Amino acid sequence: MSLQTAYRGPGPDRPADIPLPPGRMPLFRPGRMLQRWRYVGVYAADLMLCAGSARIGPASQSWWAVWERDRDRLHERTRLRPGGPVHLAGGRVVVRDGIVDIDLALDDAGAQEVEVVTPDGRGYAWTRKRAPVRARGTVRVDGEVRTVDAAALIDESAGYHARHTAWRWSAGVGTLAGDGGPVAWNLVAGVHDSPTASERTVWAGGEAREVGPVSFAEDLGAVAFAEGGRLNFQAEAVRARNDNLLIVRSEYEQPFGTFRGTLPGGLELAEGYGVMERHVAVW
Repeated sequence: MSLQTAYRGPGPDRPADIPLPPGRMPLFRPGRMLQRWRYVGVYAADLMLCAGSARIGPASQSWWAVWERDRDRLHERTRLRPGGPVHLAGGRVVVRDGIVDIDLALDDAGAQEVEVVTPDGRGYAWTRKRAPVRARGTVRVDGEVRTVDAAALIDESAGYHARHTAWRWSAGVGTLAGDGGPVAWNLVAGVHDSPTASERTVWAGGEAREVGPVSFAEDLGAVAFAEGGRLNFQAEAVRARNDNLLIVRSEYEQPFGTFRGTLPGGLELAEGYGVMERHVAVW
């Protein structure tokens, strides 16, 4: 079983001869371990947060972060063990970890789903992105409860990536100048970045539209589009971590911040919030 070309859906030509979610994917393929993760990002003017869980072969990891923009406070934690405090299932985000409690319901009734499957040497990788999702609920920080009603993005990924994999990524939400309509984006270089049938997507006007290749500034201060347009990014709070677990190593940087600029098609942002990311993995 092998995948020859990238697929972007949903569509009737979804690959049928390889294991894909929601079916079971084997833990190992020849020379490759299964990597899988689920990430939820919630981005707003007063508060941003993310929560995620990952499995790399038999190893587990979970993480969360809350960036209180209006109070200039970042809270975060990563756990390198199974059964951690992050639970992402059934359309909810639940975190119970020390001074932070997160309980959000994810309403994806108005979201558009993008699914991509990409060949990767002897392996292949799958991802599904959903936006714009609405996150509603509460975040308790050090005993104080805050109400959340904000736009969000859901990232689910699994696959048999090359042992050395590196990517740059951006996800964000905002409103457009002019009509004030909502907009969201998911941009990447390094994984699922074929010239076509990629995961690069802009959600606007009720549609999920693929955009062309992108290039990231070395300092993550901007992302430029092949067909024209550029988003400038102002980092405000940075999550960064290096893990060396011998067989598995990971180095990443993911700042929260604000965006200004223009998306392909002349879509100018009135405001934009989200993240940039740089990740180098050996797994």
